[in-house]
Amino acid sequence: MEKPPFRQNQNCGDWELKERLGMGGFAHVYLYQHRETNEKLAVKMCRLELTPRNKDRWSREIQIMKKLNHINVVTARDVPEEVTHISLNDLPLLAMEYCSRGDLRKMLSKPENCCGLKESEVLSLINDVGSGIQYLHKNKIIHRDLKPENIVLQDISGKLVHKIIDLGYAKDLDQGSLCTSFVGTLQYLAPELFENKPYTVTVDYWSFGTMLFECSCGFRPFLHNLQPVQWASKVRNKGPKDIMAVEELNGEVKFSTQLPYPNNLSRTLLKPMEALLQLMLNWDPVQRGGRVSPESKKPLCFEVLEQILSMKVVHILNMTTAQVHSFQLTADENLHSLQKRIEAETKIDVANQELLQETGVSLDPRKPAAQCVLDGVRGWDSYIVYLFDKSITTYSGPFSARQLSDKVHTIVQDAKKQLPLVVLKKIWGEAVSYICGLKEDYSRLFQGQRAAMLSLLRYNTNLTRCKNNMFGFSQQLKAKLDFFKSSIQYDLEKYSDQMHYGISSEKMLKAWQENEERAAAFAQVAEVNHLDDEILALHSEIVELQRSPYARRQGDKMEQLEEKAIELYKQLKMKCKTPETDMSTDSTEMVKAIIQTVQNQDKVLKDLYTHLSKILISKQKIIDLFPRIEKTLENIKDADTTVMQMQIKRQREFWHLLKIACVSGATFSPRTQEARAQNSSRSSMAASPESSTMLQVSQWSQSAQPVSSPHPLTSLPGPNDSDAAPRLLQENQRYLSQLTSLMQEAADEQSKSIVDQDWSWTKYETLTDKLKKRNA
Repeated sequence: MEKPPFRQNQNCGDWELKERLGMGGFAHVYLYQHRETNEKLAVKMCRLELTPRNKDRWSREIQIMKKLNHINVVTARDVPEEVTHISLNDLPLLAMEYCSRGDLRKMLSKPENCCGLKESEVLSLINDVGSGIQYLHKNKIIHRDLKPENIVLQDISGKLVHKIIDLGYAKDLDQGSLCTSFVGTLQYLAPELFENKPYTVTVDYWSFGTMLFECSCGFRPFLHNLQPVQWASKVRNKGPKDIMAVEELNGEVKFSTQLPYPNNLSRTLLKPMEALLQLMLNWDPVQRGGRVSPESKKPLCFEVLEQILSMKVVHILNMTTAQVHSFQLTADENLHSLQKRIEAETKIDVANQELLQETGVSLDPRKPAAQCVLDGVRGWDSYIVYLFDKSITTYSGPFSARQLSDKVHTIVQDAKKQLPLVVLKKIWGEAVSYICGLKEDYSRLFQGQRAAMLSLLRYNTNLTRCKNNMFGFSQQLKAKLDFFKSSIQYDLEKYSDQMHYGISSEKMLKAWQENEERAAAFAQVAEVNHLDDEILALHSEIVELQRSPYARRQGDKMEQLEEKAIELYKQLKMKCKTPETDMSTDSTEMVKAIIQTVQNQDKVLKDLYTHLSKILISKQKIIDLFPRIEKTLENIKDADTTVMQMQIKRQREFWHLLKIACVSGATFSPRTQEARAQNSSRSSMAASPESSTMLQVSQWSQSAQPVSSPHPLTSLPGPNDSDAAPRLLQENQRYLSQLTSLMQEAADEQSKSIVDQDWSWTKYETLTDKLKKRNA
């Protein structure tokens, strides 16, 4: 029974037809999606008419696909039963994973990629496609038709992964290493294929190298405007290291061993990439790829490829010049070594270098230089470190603008010059790349300004922490000073009261008065309001910087000019597709877009650097404040320690005096006290300052009552009072024990905190009263 014709809206059970993904020489690819699970499948279906040879080719592709399993080779899936009936002939369908990000040709066709992909994208392509090719070759499969259309992109966990598809031309090498048959796309073919000569796996090296060159520079390496059959005779005799051939206007073919400018590769990557391409684009298929290593069993080209991918490169954007510097790190290189290399290239001394990450965090000098190389992140467009010169706070240029290519410079010099469309297409492509590059340059510099702002905010956070710390210690010192002054004043009042009993100590009075004066001087140390005012003013400055319109990206005008240039380029490409290939035009509009973009970049960079300078000035103010806060905090702590020592000494002396006064009054008669005081005075008059104090205290105890009152000891029982003597001795012993215990408690508390002076005087008075009553 003849099957009905395939309809575009045909659904198969729960599988819904979404769109046609592509149409090849003898097959169509459709996207199906499951209604419930949302699973997507790319279903490849043969056209109705197939030659026996192509039927064999189709069957071979399915056989090859089903036995492969690699992340960089598209995966075959089981064909759902409901979908099988859409086949237009007896050949089976091929179901594959759906790669939603399109193919490499789609990326290369974007106007902003006229001069090649970004470095990160080139490195990703090298990694993925290189891995996929090696996997195929390891499984004895030659692809034979590697080209941008056969490299698709899939988003896997936020990362773009390249996958090789369309193995319809692939040749299984199980039957021999040499092949002679091929029908395929000629632009990326190795010379031996379109010359119908025997070939090996090295044909894939040539195709891969051609793709890499185009992805790096935006065009194919050898006379890209011609078909291989046209350029083969002109390129055949190229040097073994020549990787590019261009035809001048006079018809002369010019070869080069280097990648042309403009491209988006960093200086560090250029030489290794050129070495890789020289191996892959060797005309001689035997020499192509280089020798095979006996250890790794890999050709030299893949060893070079792995070396490129293993390179640890740090990209530094010098914010003082707007230039990017790339450095390949040596094994275990430390940060100081890297900084010395930066100094040699930028003339910024190591001591003045500040290296900031995008988050505003400075690189840690204790860690290796590789701390700024993130695993899995490659390319200077993906991650960059920002270099600032700490010796200056005003950045004003001059800045080295992005270099114009020779071709673009020609039309800028003479915008009205008429040139063929095919020539202008390449020139305008480079012009678009230049304008896009100016916008990207501004974006990177703005990110550097943002990193500086984040660094300022980090410094501001530390400043706030230091200020709060300083303020806390200041308040503590003020509280201790207030307590100390109150204690001294209370002591002076009590001293004045005791003088009514004839008790005095000029030395102690003088010490108290000196301590009171010193405490008053420390009040100035505790005063930090002047620093607090400066910090608050600085906080206000930072808030204004954050609110400034220049703290936000100002690239709107540049984006509009970029869109204008891209639209001009698209219009030119449409003209190139018309039959009148000899048409010419001038470049007035494109040159106008270039000049306006340059002028706008000058303006936004001026604003950016004015704002950046304000950020750096505020940051320097914070840096200058730190030592002042540290010195103030040090003075506060010293004053706090001194006040504590003064308080401890005063307490110690007070309790020493109290002990002597009480013990002397409780134990000895007046006559014994007088004799003991005189002996003590004679034996230790010059021993220490405490000796004279002890003498004065002894005198205190002799006159502890007003002069008009009888001495308390005159009322003691006489010698005939036999019952009273033991009782008085027992009471004296008890009071002495209490006093000793009280002094020990005070000494223990003295080591922990300031003793309450009111408590001390109260205890002293209580003991004195008890002694008075006892003696009475």
